[in-house]
Amino acid sequence: MSAPAVEAPVAPASLLDVLDPYNGEVIARLEQHSVDDVDAIMSRARLGATLSRDLSRFERHRILDRAARILEGRAEEAATLIVREAGKTITQARKEVRRAVTTISLSAETARAYDGEVIPFDAYEGSANRRGWYTREPLGVILAITPYNDALNLVAHKLGPAIAGGNGVILKPSQFTPLTARFLVDVLLEAGLPDEIITIVHGDRHVAQALVAVRDIRMVSFTGGFATGEAIARTAGLKKLAMELGGNAPVLVFADADIAAAVEACVSGAFWAAGQNCVGAQRILIERAVYAEFRDRFAARTSTLRAGDPVNPATDVGPMISVAAATQAERVVDDAVQSGARVLAGHRREGAVYWPTALENVALTCEVWSEEAFAPVVVLSPFDTEEQAVAEANSIDYALHAAAFTSDITRALRVAEALDAGGVMINDSSDYRIDSMPFGGSKYGSMGREGVRFAYEEMTQPKVTCITT
Repeated sequence: MSAPAVEAPVAPASLLDVLDPYNGEVIARLEQHSVDDVDAIMSRARLGATLSRDLSRFERHRILDRAARILEGRAEEAATLIVREAGKTITQARKEVRRAVTTISLSAETARAYDGEVIPFDAYEGSANRRGWYTREPLGVILAITPYNDALNLVAHKLGPAIAGGNGVILKPSQFTPLTARFLVDVLLEAGLPDEIITIVHGDRHVAQALVAVRDIRMVSFTGGFATGEAIARTAGLKKLAMELGGNAPVLVFADADIAAAVEACVSGAFWAAGQNCVGAQRILIERAVYAEFRDRFAARTSTLRAGDPVNPATDVGPMISVAAATQAERVVDDAVQSGARVLAGHRREGAVYWPTALENVALTCEVWSEEAFAPVVVLSPFDTEEQAVAEANSIDYALHAAAFTSDITRALRVAEALDAGGVMINDSSDYRIDSMPFGGSKYGSMGREGVRFAYEEMTQPKVTCITT
């Protein structure tokens, strides 16, 4: 058994019920921090930052590498917890654990592979007698605020690079999925990480806001909604911010594409994790010549997906994170239907389970077109020209990933360049991602980049040493 995750000291406060989103069962009760705990939290985090900085790069590598192996050995336990707490299907949860193992392994390699480089001072006039280099040094205390939709791997994407860079971390996980975050911290402690390097905080937005404002926190790394991101930016003051604020991914399907393959990829991209996926396909734009074929195939394939109990290996789509989230998805679709949209599949809810839903004839003014749905809801729409498709794809303020299906490589490259997004997937789902790639968006969907090496660079700073001989 691993050591229990060590959280910050907590004054007597309220308890949070952690619920199974499928059946509503209380699976844990956790004490909540309050604003009164901030001083104690920061005292512990400062000590953690000092201990982390003093670890050699090899020690950071060894701890992270050992943690990856421990997590791999406890993969089924982790997957079962994700199903219970986040409502992902067991198949999806197992994949998330495998990705988290990769993320921690990449962090282990990053800890010793990226330490700066020699600076050729003597390449410049007047510096012939100078030699030097730069290293990457820790920022100090990092506040990591994580969401529920990838409750293990998105925590790994913040903790792994932060530890590789020698930082201390205050981890504020989602109130929906705190147990999964604690599980990963347990694994890191079992691997030998000093207790104080990670301080877990459970609490509401008032606690988070109070921490964001603390001067000694040198960086806030946040994954979540746009409104919360704006509030953090207003409160943070002079500190680094790294934010992934969501998306509304467009997918362009051209007439020369492999339609059957495009349908399969888009169904997976739209409904993986019950659509609670910031790079999931939400707006699928199809060239008019093949629109009817794609629509009919997509609707038929969507109708075959099984929604329900995430423990059942035959389930394709589990519950959303809460009844409230599923009810919101239902409302957004109802609003679109009242404005003239046609339901092609789905639009059925039982508790937190919302059946995968496809729509057409959606007005561009509808919320389901213009805002991130973060639900198993997708919009199909025809286009006549490439220019029209690109313009409609780029019309949204959030731009993480986009995708295009075509057999014409020249068009693929042209469209990839024209799409305003942080990543463009060609002949693949918009939700394709590997954990080593730079991940983030353009426009208002992102600030900075994740992906282990890139997050490591965000979480460290260059320090130059120059010697005159």
